[in-house]
Amino acid sequence: MSKRFLAVGAILAAAVLVAQGAQAKTLEDILKEKGVITEADYKEVTKSKPLDYKIGKGFTVTSADEKFQLNIGGRLVYRYTFLDKDGGQDTSKFDFAKARLIAQGYAFTKDLSYRLEMDARQLAQSKDDSTRGGLVDAYINYKVMDELQFLFGQTKVKYAYSMIQSDATLMFVDRVPWIGRYAPGYELGVFAYGKLFNGIMDYAISGTNGDGQTNAGSTNHNAFAARLAFSPLGTMANDEPDLAISKKPLFTIGANYFYNNLATGENSSAYGTAWNGYKDLQNYGFDAHFKWMGIAIQGEALYAQGDSYATDAGKRAMAWYAQAGYMITPKIGLAVRFSQQDPDRAVSGDMQSEQIGAISYYFFGHNLKVQADVANVHQQNGASKAPTDDMQYRLQAQLIF
Repeated sequence: MSKRFLAVGAILAAAVLVAQGAQAKTLEDILKEKGVITEADYKEVTKSKPLDYKIGKGFTVTSADEKFQLNIGGRLVYRYTFLDKDGGQDTSKFDFAKARLIAQGYAFTKDLSYRLEMDARQLAQSKDDSTRGGLVDAYINYKVMDELQFLFGQTKVKYAYSMIQSDATLMFVDRVPWIGRYAPGYELGVFAYGKLFNGIMDYAISGTNGDGQTNAGSTNHNAFAARLAFSPLGTMANDEPDLAISKKPLFTIGANYFYNNLATGENSSAYGTAWNGYKDLQNYGFDAHFKWMGIAIQGEALYAQGDSYATDAGKRAMAWYAQAGYMITPKIGLAVRFSQQDPDRAVSGDMQSEQIGAISYYFFGHNLKVQADVANVHQQNGASKAPTDDMQYRLQAQLIF
């Protein structure tokens, strides 16, 4: 029996598991549902708990005067990947994709909040590891009003919709494989953002080091990003699937821009690997996301260009993806995606594309889910070599607590 058959069998067997569970409800939840207490009464009762726990939200400790709050939670993601390589050595791997500890809350006032997120798996790697991935979010946030908030520290740059979305809330095991080459990810800097017109429009601007995650290079330049998004039919959650089975159509359209300069070897991320040694980096992105009655459709196009410090020669790259998902029951979702990238438009025969299908079972939404996907990754290898088509099989379990 071939390895491919075994991998597919394991994925399909896990994917069709059906488990039912009921989330425990508190007495306050039951009284509110039955109309015995009002929404105001419910908030008054629940806010006074000095120690509380909610599924997916972690343990929360609140001071008696409610001026200080600390929430402790975490996220575990366990993944199996079988790669059937076209003309190469097959690989079979079990791995902790994520092992994160999250501490967040507020201090002195609810308008002054903080968040610290660390990946224990990456912190445990060698101190010489250049990915600097152990520290994820590390910031202080001050809310002036819904329309204006300021954030100081490290978080994701609001550029590229797929990167803005948490990888904990995807319809697939992971994002498109090339996304890191077109988006900066986590950066250290200053951010301003807010929602306008009751959430119909939201914006974000930032000035950052531009050097990548947990990195402050000795340079005389910084990066700038801006994003604007519209949700004309009302605010929509930006997780990929329509878990809420929206009763009315909702959609968001967005556009973003990112400017940077990168010296040789300055940035250790995937973005830096693609663009180190380039100046006047101009990055543009456009995206759209639609949800209704369990249907979720999403697409994005990203464009990047820069000039080499060494030769002044320009480099241009372009990528896009389109995907669709459907919740066939409130717990079972299906999804398909097609993506393509051209890493250097001046070079022929280097295109990469991906065709992927996924099935997910949501025990408690994204807080506890099992996902499986099967993909064909097509890679052109120039005029002298035949293209390759690698088959990728993945199975993943996620717990957020």
